[in-house]
Amino acid sequence: MSDAPAEHQKTAVHFGAGNIGRGFVGLLLHNAGYRLVFADVAAPLIDALNDTPSYTVHEVGEGGADHAVDGYTAVNSATDEAGLVDRIAAADVVTTAVGPNILKFVAPAIARGIAARPAGAAPLAVMACENAINATDILEKEIRSAAAGEGLDDGAVDARAVFANTAVDRIVPTQEAGGGLDVRVEPYFEWAIEKAPFGDAAPDIPGVTWVDSLGPYIERKLFTVNTGHASAAYFGRRAGAEKISDALADLDVRAKVEAVLAETKALLVAKYGFAPEQQQAYVTKILGRFANAELPDTVERVGRAPLRKLSRHERFVGPAAELAERGMAADALLAAMGAALAFDAHDDEEAVRLQALLASGSSDAELAEEITGLDAGHPLHDRVVALVADARVGRPA
Repeated sequence: MSDAPAEHQKTAVHFGAGNIGRGFVGLLLHNAGYRLVFADVAAPLIDALNDTPSYTVHEVGEGGADHAVDGYTAVNSATDEAGLVDRIAAADVVTTAVGPNILKFVAPAIARGIAARPAGAAPLAVMACENAINATDILEKEIRSAAAGEGLDDGAVDARAVFANTAVDRIVPTQEAGGGLDVRVEPYFEWAIEKAPFGDAAPDIPGVTWVDSLGPYIERKLFTVNTGHASAAYFGRRAGAEKISDALADLDVRAKVEAVLAETKALLVAKYGFAPEQQQAYVTKILGRFANAELPDTVERVGRAPLRKLSRHERFVGPAAELAERGMAADALLAAMGAALAFDAHDDEEAVRLQALLASGSSDAELAEEITGLDAGHPLHDRVVALVADARVGRPA
């Protein structure tokens, strides 16, 4: 942690004190010398952070090391909004790792913090670190809407905040019971941030990759890492595997995942001009990460939230739809979507809702459009309807 006097030390407010927040984004911000403030609605977690002076991030696998994180504070964003707003008003950076669907709930506090910033303060850097394409754009829209209620028009927001999209990549599995605040992660990580919004005043965060155009980078990560990870989970679940590494050790499952990534590779090469051999090297590296047996990552954790993963612009339907529109094959992606439709974890709200939809009286075509967002005019529509029909076999009408 930086030894700079407190009044000069950089401050970062991070929404989401869970495993990703502590084991990835929070760690990098801490290592960059930021005084870290965690914000979360989970009271026991906030209390634990405030009662524990440090925690350790354990990198497991080849090249891994332990990293201590200390000097942080934590605020309950549900019960201490005034304290949270004060911290945002004085911060240099705000980041999130809460899930794309939660961004609308954290936006009002960020808007109030922006409104409360002192005159002459440097613009607040706002970056959503979520597994979604252009998540900061989603957060920015919600913040601007909330800021209007605080008397700030778009020009005033522009003077007080800078919004930059990011792409994040680090496997942070479900943690073993009794580990406290410590987090087990893989050694590999990537945090890419678009640099154009900052001009010459980008935050100094060692480990970040600054890029001119984030779109290709985000889609390469989403359609390789996220698509591959979820495919391993859904195919692995069908094969009876418990851990992702077990799934990749099953030659049949691995072949199915490799087939999926061959299709997304074909799309990325055609769409962005990535060199085929470079993309294949990226795929090989990703599969090696998934096979890390020292990560206790389960197919159930990775498979959670199947409705989001099956939505129109996400990791399966997004690339499959683009391939179909280009007249290219998407058979392996469709097989993965079929496996996702069978995901039935009883303690996952989306999985329960998905199975309820499949058991409902709606037609196959209605459900296919509701789940995937593909209408009757799309070239993939009929095949997705067939997937839904197959998934409903044996269910009550």
